[in-house]
Amino acid sequence: QVQLVESGGGLVQAGGSLRLSCAASGSIFSINTMGWYRQTPGKQRELVATITSGGSANYLDSVKGRFTVSRDNAKNTVSLQMISLKPEDTAVYYCNARIKTTWDEREYPYWGQGTQVTVSS
Repeated sequence: QVQLVESGGGLVQAGGSLRLSCAASGSIFSINTMGWYRQTPGKQRELVATITSGGSANYLDSVKGRFTVSRDNAKNTVSLQMISLKPEDTAVYYCNARIKTTWDEREYPYWGQGTQVTVSS
């Protein structure tokens, strides 16, 4: 079974930086789009950044210019470099990947468990 494991969350002061990483493992045949979503209490999960298998990225407007998403196809990893963090960036961040497994060629979304990012002022 496919698993996504996230790391890099934590507490940071406003204006600081964090780098989130996510590694996919298991019976993976291919990975299409990967990305990051975030959620705060009382709000729906929102897309933060996505990146296609070819490296084309898309971002939430409020993070453009501050966040950079990247991936390493050889390692099945996706990262989110976050700079100039603001208190409103505080949320649980979830890794997402659309994956075809070796035993089922249909593409399914997989999710990590989430990692807390807290930005203090």
